Amino acid sequence: MRRRYFFNLKLVLIISCLLLMLSTTALAERLSVKEATANIRSGPGTTYDILWRVEKFYPLVILKKSGNWYLFSDFEGDEGWINEALVSSVASVIVKKDHCNVRSGAGTGSTVVFTVDKGVPFKVLQRKDSWLHIQHADGDQGWIHASLVW
Repeated sequence: MRRRYFFNLKLVLIISCLLLMLSTTALAERLSVKEATANIRSGPGTTYDILWRVEKFYPLVILKKSGNWYLFSDFEGDEGWINEALVSSVASVIVKKDHCNVRSGAGTGSTVVFTVDKGVPFKVLQRKDSWLHIQHADGDQGWIHASLVW
């Protein structure tokens, strides 16, 4: 009797954990900012404080939705709230290291077009092996290695 009780308890705990993991994963949608700049707020509404501002193509991982507001996490693990009207499903990345080369083609043999620092977001235009063809909001384009972005 006692053995069966512990078996059932373990089974309930395992199923509960799996359901929790599945529900969390379902919300972990990745979106990006579609406006030139967007305010990140401390809560789901315009009455909440502005924590910081982000620029176009800034990538976000959605954690929760409240009305027409999303709670998200970013590449540094910071969390904030953004209105759903300010985001889209455009594929984007953000540079996670300082002084990264953006090249004219997909490979280290290609010419360096410009360098970027940590925190600069880009729209992803194309993928080629471990390289990404990216475009900044100002129109600058090039290729960057996937290991340098989030």
